[in-house]
Amino acid sequence: LRDDRVRIERMENLHFEYSHAFQLITDFYAREVPEITGSQKLSIILSLDKPVICSLAAVIAYLKEFNLEKMLYNPSNFKRMSSETEYMTINATTMKNLEILQNQTDMKTKGSLLWVLDHTKTSFGRRRLKKWVTQPLMKCSEINARLDAVSEILLSESSVFGQIQNLLCKLPDIERGLCSVFHKKCSTQEFFLIVSTLSRLELEIQALVPVIHSHVKTPLLQNTLLEIPEFLSPVKHYLKILNEEAAKSGDKTQLFKDLTDFPVIRKKKEEILDVLSKIQLHLLEIRKQIKNPSADYVTVSGQEFLIEVKNSLISSVPSNWVMVSSTKAVSRFHSPFIIENYRHLNQLREQLVLDCSAEWLNFLDHFSEHYHPVSKAIGHLATIDCLFSLAQVAKQGDYCRPIVQDNQREIIIKNGRHPVIDVLLGEQDQYVPNTTNLSGDGERVMIITGPNMGGKSSYIKQVALITVMAQIGSYVPAEESRIGVVDGIFTRMGASDNIYKGRSTFMEELTDTAEIIRKATSRSLVILDELGRGTSTHDGIAIAYATLEHFIRDVESLTLFVTHYPSVCELEKVYPEKVGNYHMAFLVNEEESGEQKGSEDGENPEFITFLYQITKGVSARSYGLNVAKLADVPEEILKKAAHKSKELEGLVNTKRSEQLWFS
Repeated sequence: LRDDRVRIERMENLHFEYSHAFQLITDFYAREVPEITGSQKLSIILSLDKPVICSLAAVIAYLKEFNLEKMLYNPSNFKRMSSETEYMTINATTMKNLEILQNQTDMKTKGSLLWVLDHTKTSFGRRRLKKWVTQPLMKCSEINARLDAVSEILLSESSVFGQIQNLLCKLPDIERGLCSVFHKKCSTQEFFLIVSTLSRLELEIQALVPVIHSHVKTPLLQNTLLEIPEFLSPVKHYLKILNEEAAKSGDKTQLFKDLTDFPVIRKKKEEILDVLSKIQLHLLEIRKQIKNPSADYVTVSGQEFLIEVKNSLISSVPSNWVMVSSTKAVSRFHSPFIIENYRHLNQLREQLVLDCSAEWLNFLDHFSEHYHPVSKAIGHLATIDCLFSLAQVAKQGDYCRPIVQDNQREIIIKNGRHPVIDVLLGEQDQYVPNTTNLSGDGERVMIITGPNMGGKSSYIKQVALITVMAQIGSYVPAEESRIGVVDGIFTRMGASDNIYKGRSTFMEELTDTAEIIRKATSRSLVILDELGRGTSTHDGIAIAYATLEHFIRDVESLTLFVTHYPSVCELEKVYPEKVGNYHMAFLVNEEESGEQKGSEDGENPEFITFLYQITKGVSARSYGLNVAKLADVPEEILKKAAHKSKELEGLVNTKRSEQLWFS
């Protein structure tokens, strides 16, 4: 929605020339990729089409600026783009209108579809679920694989699912941690936490393998669970190398238990020990020189190997010793031998720290060779977390498993409810359920009229959200539901201008509508709420009528069209098999109207009770004065409005009867 925040960067044309791209890619995969298999990878890359190679070279050049080119080392992770769309189209406007990720009141997650579906236990599971919610599936087999998994978790009596869900509780964000390791940005503490967590997960899931084989039936669940220990198996090797205390304290010099594989560190530590033993041997000579057989080295304020002598015996100290510090009672010295060796020792220690840091980065590089399998294992854990979350949703009252079909263009929902309002109302107020029957072969367009605040917008959003939930692989709030896979949901609802772009409310409305006309297909669900209300009545009716007729005749999409214009409802007569008129049912409160009848008979506002029930037929009026009353508009204004409404209605009826008379 905020396209003003997009930054475009242009690369020189040279990067996209084939000869330059070929050279860059050859150098990259033959020299820079730190594996023997570089030449095999190069042959895979060079078999790609020329435009792909040119683009890849530009990506490598760009990522090198950020030291992120490692992401391209393994071409087996490249995925060929397909002309088949993998996910349902949900654009930013639809996301906002259907409140998929956040509500429109305070932009928080509460009150959104994600809020209803999110019972995940891990942060990486939550991110995966967010992806699922914004990318509903299009392949029937994939949708049903998820639904099968959710059904099994929901109905299984095996304790294995409880055990697996317990493993997910209190896990750190291992996905972000792994990313930090891959880019060598992690501390030793973070690395140890991630690797020990992954190692523990591998052991615990490995222990469950026999039970998974015997008790888990769904292919998606079984394969996902069984692959996790397989992908995580290299991790425990790295845990064995590390010294736990040093890792937790961040001491890289003591980090590695066995230094056989770290010859540089071992050599440096041996040199340090040599110097230390020389300094220790030198102590015997010092004792003789100051004639004190029990003299020992002391460390004060970080200064090591100090020889402490009482001030009364200071005359016994050789003249070439250097005083380092003194108090009233004692003075502390370094002998020339110690000065020289201590300097050498400190140099070795500094070098050791540098060597250990370099070896630590190499160690992380080695670990990163397993990045892709470990990343897949974490992805599997996220998938399991999401499936448990959807099973938790399905446990709520009156949810059913939708039947999702590829070859049908239909949305059939028996007694469906709005998933969010249903949860928000809770036990005390029941949401009024409604049935929907849209079919590509029969009635595929619903024109919905009815009083303001009668529940029209909630109803159309409910149909869209149930469709989204079904294609995510979730149970839906209905008694029964049959959904033919929808390729996109397009919405136009609400009124808001865009001052930043200099667009009026009506311009915004028509810009959205134009985009829907361009992109919707016969397999889309199109929702238009009060199109044409931002301009004069005649123009508004004309645009609404022409647009809806275009969707009926040319686009042939499943369409829900909410309007206050009775003229639009005449399209049912033009296309009787394809279009149905509906309204949100209500009762006129006659007693209340009757009580208020004064001298001007029949000119008081009528007040109504909403039934929130979708019903066949057209509602002739919108009962706007009822909303004015609910909004506490003063009584005298309501009476004046009622009088004017009757007057205008009379004028229109007179004109109509005159036309009929002359025709």
